[in-house]
Amino acid sequence: MTAAVSEYRFSPEEKPLFPGAPYSARHTRRNRVLYAASAGVMALGSGLGNGMITANLTSISGDMGLYVAEANLLLAVYVAFNATANLMLVKARVQFGITATMHVVLGALMLAQIIQILHPSLGTAILARAISGIAAGGLTTLSLYNIFQVFPVKMRPIAAVVGFSLPQLAVPLARMFPLSAISPMGWQGLHMVEFSMALGAWAMLNLIPLPPVERGKAFEPLDAVTAVLVIAAMLLICTVLSLGRFYWWTDAAWLGWALAASIPLLGLALLIEDRRARPLLWVRWYGTSDILFFMLIAVVVRLGLSEQTYAAVGLLTLGGLTSDQLHPLFATVFVAMAAGIATVALTLKAERIVTMIMAAAFIIGLGAWLDTHSTSLTRPPELYLSQALLGFGTTLFLGPALMFGIGHIIKRGPNYLVSFVVLFSTTQNVGGLAGSALLGSIQVMRTRVHSERLAEALSTGDPAFIERVGGYAQQLAPRIGDPVARSQQANALLGQALNGQANVLAFNDAFWVVAVIAFGIGLFIAGATLRDRLRSRSEPSVVPA
Repeated sequence: MTAAVSEYRFSPEEKPLFPGAPYSARHTRRNRVLYAASAGVMALGSGLGNGMITANLTSISGDMGLYVAEANLLLAVYVAFNATANLMLVKARVQFGITATMHVVLGALMLAQIIQILHPSLGTAILARAISGIAAGGLTTLSLYNIFQVFPVKMRPIAAVVGFSLPQLAVPLARMFPLSAISPMGWQGLHMVEFSMALGAWAMLNLIPLPPVERGKAFEPLDAVTAVLVIAAMLLICTVLSLGRFYWWTDAAWLGWALAASIPLLGLALLIEDRRARPLLWVRWYGTSDILFFMLIAVVVRLGLSEQTYAAVGLLTLGGLTSDQLHPLFATVFVAMAAGIATVALTLKAERIVTMIMAAAFIIGLGAWLDTHSTSLTRPPELYLSQALLGFGTTLFLGPALMFGIGHIIKRGPNYLVSFVVLFSTTQNVGGLAGSALLGSIQVMRTRVHSERLAEALSTGDPAFIERVGGYAQQLAPRIGDPVARSQQANALLGQALNGQANVLAFNDAFWVVAVIAFGIGLFIAGATLRDRLRSRSEPSVVPA
């Protein structure tokens, strides 16, 4: 295939839209199938490992001898490096080429996983998560480039939608891995999966090479300064978002200091970029109304996905279910997300972008609202519809949002590519972390409120209280003979039941927050669209003389 690509003469319309991207050749059907397979491997490799760590973080923390709060640092490191990876990767692909850049990244990822397997520790785990975050950014782009080879040039918008959406399927797929396959021997199976996915991506990159790219000098000395400042700021922000609900926002002073330190670091980076002739990040562009609107919508959609990965899973875990018992639920989510990708690919047009984003917001709101009726007896089958709606809404949003951004890049020029890619990565990654932090904090606060209300409603003189305690005491009678000890144990069981009910009510409150925000965004978009249409109708038409 390499020789064929080198001898192929590209037509002007097959030229890549952006620097560092490969040409789009006219391939045989066999090659298109191979590129589709390669795109699938790259897409899964970009998110499968982190998805499995997120799904099993509580068990992993215990195996490593860490508190859950400490283990959440692994997620913060991954998100920080993934969100900022394309600060350097975009220009690296332009200057060194796709293959050379990804050889270095994938080689580092495989080496980090081997080190983690041979010498497991918090330090090696943090190193592996950092490199995994960078590699995920590169693999997501590789998935997109491979998909570009599957579709004809005239279908590039559909290719972009599918390419950027495929990595989202790794999230539900990661939760369908059986624990027995990845948990033995200190979770070495999990690290072997990540190593295998990196090796598979490396093999696909070499066996099914992409067409060439137009290379040239891209890096400037100030690029490194900006990257260091942004990565440092992002690490601090992600650490605060990831650990804040565990150490609590107002109880740990270092959380405030970390957040305060991130502001001058990020501010200095943006100041440097604003003064450069050829910046990495076009700061003033970020302040335009369209881009601010895009950021708001993108963060809200990630909040909806946090409802799925944090709140819904937390509710079911509270009911005593293990991750293996959630496989049918996430299989349903997987199918719904795939259906969302297919729907966008078949129906997306420029004039439908705003309408589809609005529809995605309403669908996410509906899914979250359905979950507000959950009880302590709720099980996965009752959540199939709501979680399918959330999954469908998430992927329904991604395609139109991507087309919105690409349209702005085409208008502004390819120099804005890094700015958009970093913005998109940040809203998706940091937005997801912020969503979990928000819902987690709401759940903690509302649990306290509901616990107090339930305790007040069920006072010691209440006949219902006496009846419940008597019922627990009767159940304990065959095992505990001492009446005093039996009464104390019965009171403890009632306290556990009240706490469980308070947690369920708190999760319902979190679902309500997601529903209200999503519906609010949908109504805002609908109102803005209606206003623009009325304004356009009221403007007098100009008749040429």
